[in-house]
Amino acid sequence: MVNEAVRLQAVRKDYGRVTALDGVDLAFPQGGFTAVMGPSGSGKSTFLHCAAGLDRPTSGTVHLDGQELSALSETRLTKLRRDRVGFVFQAFNLLPSLTVAQNVVLPLRLAGRRVEGKLVARMLAHVGLSERRRHLPGELSGGQQQRVAIARALVTRPAVLFADEPTGALDTRTAAEVLALLRESVRGGLTVVMVTHDPVAAAHADRVVFLADGRVAGELARPTPGAVAERMTHLGAWAGASAVGA
Repeated sequence: MVNEAVRLQAVRKDYGRVTALDGVDLAFPQGGFTAVMGPSGSGKSTFLHCAAGLDRPTSGTVHLDGQELSALSETRLTKLRRDRVGFVFQAFNLLPSLTVAQNVVLPLRLAGRRVEGKLVARMLAHVGLSERRRHLPGELSGGQQQRVAIARALVTRPAVLFADEPTGALDTRTAAEVLALLRESVRGGLTVVMVTHDPVAAAHADRVVFLADGRVAGELARPTPGAVAERMTHLGAWAGASAVGA
């Protein structure tokens, strides 16, 4: 049996009278790369927030790195996110006054952990920025800044990296380089869960999970851009038929 890095069971999330997630059951294997897609309002962001422990579901359970999140205090949950979870967003969220190397080690410093020079050098080499360690973010291209953000997410050696539209602000060629970097990290044993709207980006994953109206609307293994795009065009019809049959 494949070990699971993340599992959601019967997860529901309500915001007042609005149901953002409606009984989601999903598992993400260790060392896997999964893309999550769906139309606007399908629950993708809410799913990511609940799966990563940034928000608590209304009901259901989330297991992350072997721990049930609902059983953790806010202090323990914060520590789990800090130590075992990495985040990469469309906005790079780098501190403009810090160098590349200083941005990368920031999570370690905030956690009071010792900064190992060899680890920092390895992270910068992994993202191809060894020669840019003393540069400020404003001196880098968008793709280089996103690679700094990935190195920062990986420096704590997390169990899972959650990426929310990581290529949304990048051109096609640069986006492909960033996705190849995530793919390489998965080969090293990292689990990546990526929310995206882009079928080409999703095709870099091992599988694609589709959401519609807060529910799982199917999966696609070994995805291609064409197959992903075709499936996306049918999600509206799926959601409508599901609502009629409910």
